[in-house]
Amino acid sequence: MPPADTARDSDYLGRLRDYYVEARRIPSHQRIAALMGFASKTAAKKLLARLESAGFLERTPDDDAWMPSVRFFERPLADVAVRAGAPDMIDGMGGEPFLVDQYLVRQPSRTVMVPVKGDSMIDAGIHDGDVVVVERSKAARAGDFVIAIVDNEFTLKELGLERGQFILKPHNPAYPVIRPQGELEIYGVVTGLVRRYRG
Repeated sequence: MPPADTARDSDYLGRLRDYYVEARRIPSHQRIAALMGFASKTAAKKLLARLESAGFLERTPDDDAWMPSVRFFERPLADVAVRAGAPDMIDGMGGEPFLVDQYLVRQPSRTVMVPVKGDSMIDAGIHDGDVVVVERSKAARAGDFVIAIVDNEFTLKELGLERGQFILKPHNPAYPVIRPQGELEIYGVVTGLVRRYRG
């Protein structure tokens, strides 16, 4: 059983993460004390020291403030995959730490996040409002989803081959196949997708 003052550090870390999402910064000692219900700033300082020791926080290079470490953005990955059929028990805290960025991004220097507008790829499960993860300078092959430049405009389609020529195939029968007349420029290859559901 952990000591009384550290037993709730997981809860405190969760509150700190929630605050960071809204404010994009680690709060002051006084603000932390108020957020956590501490009686003094000393307790806030001790909490920050514990979170630093655990690898969730670090000091800025000029040692002027606290900032989140990579581990701060970890999320718990469940031990079991969820079935779409019979229900399973899921313990969200039982698995390995999970970083969304590490899962989706293979080449950070070549990766951009691109918002999707429109419904031409809806039958492929890519919806208006989604954000696709796009790797630049990745060799594109037929069957890849790509961001292509056609007539000076960007479009998201599946790269296909037709009689030896590259084409761009939508995944919605309401849209035509694009058969570029000139050279087809590929901006990048889609390697992942992010979707936020609203209740």
